[in-house]
Amino acid sequence: MINRRNTLAALLFGALASVLSFQSPASADVVIKHAAGETSIPDNPKRVVVFDLATLDNMNRLKIDNIVGVPEGIKPKYLEQYNDAKYTKVGTLFEPNYETVASLKPDLIIIADRSAAKFNDLAKIAPTIDLSVNNNHYLADVDRNVTILGQIFNKQKEAKDEIDSLNKKLEEVRKVAADKGTGLLVMTTGGKISAFGPGSRFGLLHSGFGVKPANDKLEVGNHGQMISPEFILETNPDWLFVIDRDAAIGREGEAAAKLLDNALINKTKAAENKHIVYLDPQNWYLIGGGLSGLHETADQLDDVFSKAK
Repeated sequence: MINRRNTLAALLFGALASVLSFQSPASADVVIKHAAGETSIPDNPKRVVVFDLATLDNMNRLKIDNIVGVPEGIKPKYLEQYNDAKYTKVGTLFEPNYETVASLKPDLIIIADRSAAKFNDLAKIAPTIDLSVNNNHYLADVDRNVTILGQIFNKQKEAKDEIDSLNKKLEEVRKVAADKGTGLLVMTTGGKISAFGPGSRFGLLHSGFGVKPANDKLEVGNHGQMISPEFILETNPDWLFVIDRDAAIGREGEAAAKLLDNALINKTKAAENKHIVYLDPQNWYLIGGGLSGLHETADQLDDVFSKAK
């Protein structure tokens, strides 16, 4: 009798163990490979702190609403909802408020680029992943980041759809840009001009959108190469693309259009053919690898190239 009871108990225990092991993946940790290594995080975390506007953009596109903390500061219109008081402000893009972050008891912290240097400190508070992008494989990293978010928050299909939609649009822009000549991208700030070429933080203009570089020997770095109006005339691009940094960060300064209204620049092919394009400064300077920003830029470039003679 005792043996029968023991056998029955063993069978019941085994069945229960099987059920539990079958159910456990729903709550199992997920190991994520990212720019700073590998991190084990809870599946579909419920309290997320984000220190990167591109990630905020991508989570918004994927309709992920598990965000409890965001950086303070200016945001584009499509992210203005995160200025609401229900999203705790956790410091700036560069400087986290560690006490505030800890008080939110997050189960995931996401950083990138500007906040990447704070990885070790933030990782002491909660599991942290770094979604920084590398300028040498920018679009591949954007795809990776969206895929990671889909994996973490069980939005794999939505993530794939977003990636496919963006890549299709980029391919369309590359086709219309192919025969439109050369381009030079400059950024203005504080009355100064810097240029960015292939491999730089804004090299996506060439690698992603297909614009032929007017100068492929520019210094590669976060701050670009300081240049003068004489340099722009010597380079003489078919297109001049402009980012007004002061406008991006809400700082008063000489507007890019006024600064570039220069006798030398006005002699360039770009100026003579009305091919000076003012890019959305927030999308380029603040957001970077965000889906909405990339879609808006693709639409703008497709429009100006399609209308060009």
